[in-house]
Amino acid sequence: MTTTNLNIDITTSAQDYLRELLDKQGVEGIGVRLFVTQPGTPYAETCLAYCKPGESKETDLIIKLETFDVWIEAASEEYLEEGIVDYSMDRMGGQLTIKAPNAKTPKIGEDSPLDVKVNYFLTTEVNPGLAAHGGQVQLVEINEGMAVLQFGGGCQGCGMVDVTLKDGVEKTLKNRIPELVGVRDVTDHTNRENAFYT
Repeated sequence: MTTTNLNIDITTSAQDYLRELLDKQGVEGIGVRLFVTQPGTPYAETCLAYCKPGESKETDLIIKLETFDVWIEAASEEYLEEGIVDYSMDRMGGQLTIKAPNAKTPKIGEDSPLDVKVNYFLTTEVNPGLAAHGGQVQLVEINEGMAVLQFGGGCQGCGMVDVTLKDGVEKTLKNRIPELVGVRDVTDHTNRENAFYT
């Protein structure tokens, strides 16, 4: 457990609201876990979940608040910098909001995890080209150094997808990320409804 110096504002109203929710769980020592899914991409989402004792990961960082702990996923820390967790009352009751202005900002370096690098280059170099044909590709997972990808839009069911995969996507990614073994497509190409080439 490492205490973080993360610059994030968890307002008093948010802490009070979260404390109420945590109390309703009836679990001693329960806190919350804050993380970003698909960080550094346009699809990044900031998430908050209950974190019962023993559910935090060994690499998680911790913010000790007065009445509960906030666990921060280590890989999400830099994307949560300058974030705000706030709760405000409105006519419908109230709303918890999490704003992380850096969540979608790509941050990669030589020591970045392979999935972060792949997502970065898919977002910045591959998908802008595919968008001209109404298509896109996203990372499903990294499996033994191989990027497992799924195409959508005009690329799903397209007759040229094999060429796009090998000569476009794989070539670009391997040029940018030498440690990448290769790419594999897991898209169901039997659906040709929106295909650019049939």
